[in-house]
Amino acid sequence: MMFRKIIFSVFIASLLCATGFAQSATALKLSDATISLTKDRVIYDPAYFKIAYPNGDVPADKGVCTDVVIRAYRKLGTDLQKEVHEDMKANFRLYPKNWGMKTTDRNIDHRRVPNLMVFFGRKGTKKPMTKNAGDYLPGDIVCWDLNGRQLHIGLVINKKSADGKRYLIVHNIGSGQVIEDVLFAWKIIGHYTYKL
Repeated sequence: MMFRKIIFSVFIASLLCATGFAQSATALKLSDATISLTKDRVIYDPAYFKIAYPNGDVPADKGVCTDVVIRAYRKLGTDLQKEVHEDMKANFRLYPKNWGMKTTDRNIDHRRVPNLMVFFGRKGTKKPMTKNAGDYLPGDIVCWDLNGRQLHIGLVINKKSADGKRYLIVHNIGSGQVIEDVLFAWKIIGHYTYKL
């Protein structure tokens, strides 16, 4: 009898995983934190700001796509400014040299998509980049190439598209921190989870 209960429990757990219902509590908390950001009025502003360290942030009414990720994780107690800075300081050669930097800059390094991609690839989990919507779950981080020159990042949340086929994204591409159905709007170049 006990053996049957164990087998049934394993079967149910497998079924839940296969259907996407068994997401970690942390992933759902990250999704909720991300959704809460959309209540704040934020103007897209890519300006360089001198900010505090650690736990520094640009003015609350300003930000770019990376700030969505940074602020969502900060709501769960993770300071990506500090974590990215420390990893870059120890492994500077592994990070992009797109900006001609000879050393780290804790005001801006964590606010650059290529740096976050390296960081999440090193410290998080790389997930497959597919065209299957079911592979992208709440709490996932997605990076896109918009046009061959500009990169973008957003977070997958626990709300679905109108047709129910895809989870939605919170991102900031110019209209503030918004929820949109844009998972496959651009070429996906990165797919990660971090601390889930």
